[in-house]
Amino acid sequence: MAEDLKALINKIQAEGVQAAEDMARAIEDEARRAARSIVEGAKKEAQAIIASAEDKVAKMEASSQALLKQSGRDLLLTLKKEIEAMLERIVVSKVREAMTAEDMARIITALTQDYVGAKKEPVEVSVKKSDMEKLQGYLVSELGHEAKKGIALKSSDDIRGGFIISFDSGKSHYDFTDKALAEYLGGYLKPQLAEILKTVSGK
Repeated sequence: MAEDLKALINKIQAEGVQAAEDMARAIEDEARRAARSIVEGAKKEAQAIIASAEDKVAKMEASSQALLKQSGRDLLLTLKKEIEAMLERIVVSKVREAMTAEDMARIITALTQDYVGAKKEPVEVSVKKSDMEKLQGYLVSELGHEAKKGIALKSSDDIRGGFIISFDSGKSHYDFTDKALAEYLGGYLKPQLAEILKTVSGK
């Protein structure tokens, strides 16, 4: 009887140990599976974070390059405008220097010599006030007193150099002012300037 009880206890103990070992192995396996799952999840999350970061960096680089290109274009446009404005100032200044009262008298004489006296309406010539007296003297020298009577000189505060001439009492006119001539000359110079800027910018 005592032996049977002892055998039963031993059996219970053995089964308990076996059950504990089985449970421990099951827990260990589950822990391993959970660990693998966690590691795989962490790897995927890390890869996603890295991919997102790389995408953001690529977008930032592309944006920075686009900004740099736009800044370069803006700078060239600003530079072009400043150079064109400087060119216009230089041309206006040079035209104004070249267009003396004597030169204007010669041009007016060439324009009016076949017209003055043939028509009743006088030729109207507008100039800046300080050029009027000199121009009158030169016109008399070029055309003579009688022919000069067919030309009406008028002063204009809007003219800083050159002159405006009308053959129909101001209904229409020809503009020989410094600004008009500078604009005309600028039409020839600006394409050359554009080519120079293209060469400098490498385009």
